[in-house]
Amino acid sequence: MLSEPTSLPDVILMTPRRFSDSRGFFMEAFRQDKFERQTGLHVSFVQDNQSLSAKANTIRGLHFQAPPHGQGKLVRCLQGGIIDVAVDIRVGSPNFGKSVSVELTSDNDRQLWIPSGFLHGFRTLVDDTIVGYKCTSIYAPNHEGTVIWNDPVLDIDWGTTGACILSERDNQGTPFTSFVSPFKYEQKA
Repeated sequence: MLSEPTSLPDVILMTPRRFSDSRGFFMEAFRQDKFERQTGLHVSFVQDNQSLSAKANTIRGLHFQAPPHGQGKLVRCLQGGIIDVAVDIRVGSPNFGKSVSVELTSDNDRQLWIPSGFLHGFRTLVDDTIVGYKCTSIYAPNHEGTVIWNDPVLDIDWGTTGACILSERDNQGTPFTSFVSPFKYEQKA
């Protein structure tokens, strides 16, 4: 597994090794010991989520789950393609309010590690896109929140100029200027 840093130091791009032959391919999409060795992180995944977005330009996000139920996520695209976005919302972080966008497709096998303390969202690139992600905490509806996906302060390049498809909840997310983050930045020793 190859791991690469992104412009946000705690968000890591990971690419499993693919073994191809005339039958197709095989890969270890996730292996705990390799993940820990590559990232130096010791996390336990307790929930796997999967979504199908029927149309291109569907946006899901920007979501977070507040402490004590903050979720780290390992995101991958199982079918189709997405622009996956993470935004640092840890108060005191030198990267507070900064984002990173990565293209994840079923062809490039890339996965994005997004730790707790970051907003997460994605835009589908094609119809019938399936996204799967592992979570470090179970879903806790009383601790979830949404920041508006297109807040001009965040200046996220979603890679689209056309109309997007969003849920009512995502369309009515909190503006970043009035968002009070429940996360605090902790420097690593």
